[in-house]
Amino acid sequence: MSVSLPKTGRASGAGLIAMQHVAEVRSIMDEFAVGTGLSDKLSAPRRYLWTDAFAVCNFLELYRQTGEQSFLASARELVDQVHFVLGRFSDADSRSGWISGLDQQAGYEHPTAGGLRIGKKLLERRPDEPFDEQLEWDRDGQYFHYLTKWMQALTRIALVTDDRRYQRWALELARAAHAGFTYSRVGGPKRMYWKMSVDLSRALVAGMGHHDPLDALITYVELRANSKRLGGGVGDIDLEREIADCQAMCAGNTWATGDPLGTGNLLCDTLRLAQNRLAGDDPAALQLASLLADCEAGVEAFEASGTLGSSAERRLAFRELGLAIGLHALDRLRELIHRHPDKFSVVESSQLGRLSRFEHLCDRIERFWLQGVHREAQTWQAHADINAVMLATSLAPDSYLLLCPLGQVAR
Repeated sequence: MSVSLPKTGRASGAGLIAMQHVAEVRSIMDEFAVGTGLSDKLSAPRRYLWTDAFAVCNFLELYRQTGEQSFLASARELVDQVHFVLGRFSDADSRSGWISGLDQQAGYEHPTAGGLRIGKKLLERRPDEPFDEQLEWDRDGQYFHYLTKWMQALTRIALVTDDRRYQRWALELARAAHAGFTYSRVGGPKRMYWKMSVDLSRALVAGMGHHDPLDALITYVELRANSKRLGGGVGDIDLEREIADCQAMCAGNTWATGDPLGTGNLLCDTLRLAQNRLAGDDPAALQLASLLADCEAGVEAFEASGTLGSSAERRLAFRELGLAIGLHALDRLRELIHRHPDKFSVVESSQLGRLSRFEHLCDRIERFWLQGVHREAQTWQAHADINAVMLATSLAPDSYLLLCPLGQVAR
């Protein structure tokens, strides 16, 4: 998918995005909808869970900004399509039906009960096939950090629509993912596999992702808080046991990483943690000041790497844009602290202030990838969908980053 965008500046501040950004984001998402078979019913849908989670939030943000019902309809349609495509075995698989094993009707009612496929082109590795590290990146299965992104998207659309089915599907996905990815070990807390088979029956990559326990804990706590906001009708699923497992896995860990995408996600997690605190749900295993310090180390390492001085052919847009999205979380977090100073410590405010010196990197990353010549690079074209959708999220991030403003639709 190619994207034709005008060369424009970006809006400042955390409020409504400038009208030129609405046009840019609309252009990206319209092309995404056609190119992946969302709006073109003559094309076979091409769904990929990570990209689609960001896309749902982008459609919700366009709806919030414009009030146009078509964007909300696109978000709903995308959720349904993801569930029907990625909640079922691939057409190329010898198996068929819902990966949960439910019958047709029950599968429609509980589409996330067996997790959701990644959406990779190649089928998962067979049990009798040798492990090939390079090939594994292109094979299907389930990634936990993709599932938490989808849970996050479902919480957002649940609040916008007040449709409790989305919240129930998020809870059912959390329950299935946790059961499938975690395992017990003697003398210590549970661990998590990094990649599971499509049906969650076997591990494809045994090592644990650095941030997976953190993603799990923050997402589960967010789901718990969101269920309280929505009230009844979301089923009888609680995640207390899962939250306790994650508290144990997270205790005493540090989260700094040199990966810009990982650091971007960590920055987003600090904002989510703060929002959970304001909802009265602050997990004991996580300290906001410590997370912010880990973010500082990660951004500092990325800036020192010199990556932003390299050519487009030597850069991965979606990893940089993940960092840019995370940097947008800083002024939203600053606003939360300004509004609720009694909820945050001086140390937390001070650590947030130290990160402000990196916020210019966000603008630098966005300006670079808004230039058409850079999107002609092979590194952009090889990941065109995910790059374009995450660029749109960076230009208009509030429906991805925030729970509170989602119900406020511009008229």
